[in-house]
Amino acid sequence: MSGRHCRPGTLRVDYGFRSTTSFLWGLVCIGIIVILIIYNCWFLYVPYMTWLYFDWSTPEQGGRRSNWVRSWTVWKYFKDYFPIHLIKTWDLDPSHNYIFGFHPHGVLVAGAFGNFCTNYSDFEELFPGFTAYLHVLPFWFRCPLFREYLMTSGSVSVSKKSVSHVLSKEEGGNISVIVLGGAEESLDAHPGKFTLFIRQRKGFVKIALTHGASLVPVFSFGENELFKQVNNPEGSWLRTVQEKLQKVMGFALPLFHARGIFQYNFGLMPYRKPIHTVVGRPIPVHQTLHPSPEQVEELHQTYMEELRKLFEAHKRKFASWLFGVGLHSAVPSSVPCLDDFPPFAHALPSISGDKPPVRKPPVKATFSELS
Repeated sequence: MSGRHCRPGTLRVDYGFRSTTSFLWGLVCIGIIVILIIYNCWFLYVPYMTWLYFDWSTPEQGGRRSNWVRSWTVWKYFKDYFPIHLIKTWDLDPSHNYIFGFHPHGVLVAGAFGNFCTNYSDFEELFPGFTAYLHVLPFWFRCPLFREYLMTSGSVSVSKKSVSHVLSKEEGGNISVIVLGGAEESLDAHPGKFTLFIRQRKGFVKIALTHGASLVPVFSFGENELFKQVNNPEGSWLRTVQEKLQKVMGFALPLFHARGIFQYNFGLMPYRKPIHTVVGRPIPVHQTLHPSPEQVEELHQTYMEELRKLFEAHKRKFASWLFGVGLHSAVPSSVPCLDDFPPFAHALPSISGDKPPVRKPPVKATFSELS
């Protein structure tokens, strides 16, 4: 078992804003503050730094969303570019709070952002009476200026305090969207392959029990098809460097590429691949203020089984390129699989037509339970 743990009070899950693009934007925002200080523009940075001091805990108290920002026309183009679709399979009760477990992470997590952080998705129509909060790595809320933009989209911190705040609404109607795979999963986001990291992720189950919030598995088909990633198998020098950087900085930096603006051979623009984000059946959770390890494990197993059923029910409709005649040309020479979620392995046929081998799942990064 890996020795990597998260800071106490922080869920070991995060969102695609850890990507290279957001990392650069964060550096730009920090650079602006540094320039203001160097050129002694105190009348600009002093008021802002004072504001930042008093506003520091806002990302853990529901954030500060802006319908104006969420309604920017650019998000409509963003949604239509792929395009992004939201599919509901079950009605939810607005008098309850829910945790959406989002899978897979992919590189960009475009499905999570497009569906839950903009006003151009079908979320309000499909789930009337609900407010969705996308939980993001706390690091990004420590970046001056960038944190302000991040909160306007409806993103909040993924700390224990933040998740508890969202799920504590007595009248219900709140949804915590958590990308459970986190940084480790983004490093395995390759086209034609699903690799989920969930076997050791149990903190979200414990907090669901504590608040009595129903769990809902969400699978976003097409998420891994948006970028190609530089080959980084376990044990390679690149993977070793990425994991060390992740340990130091708290987020991963996958080396990805796709297409350009005017050509399709190379660039950082994602490929135009449809994304279908399917919201599964809710798992009722009875509130238990002090859940036992046995209760956490039982609910965790139930969640994994519901996630497997969700994938099985929709794989041929939204991931048809993995099956049938086009399989040989659609996937690489290796058998697509879900290394860390064996129930998925038998669902994906091998290229030769033989029964696909089920590899022993490696134990990837632990998930520190909430304390």
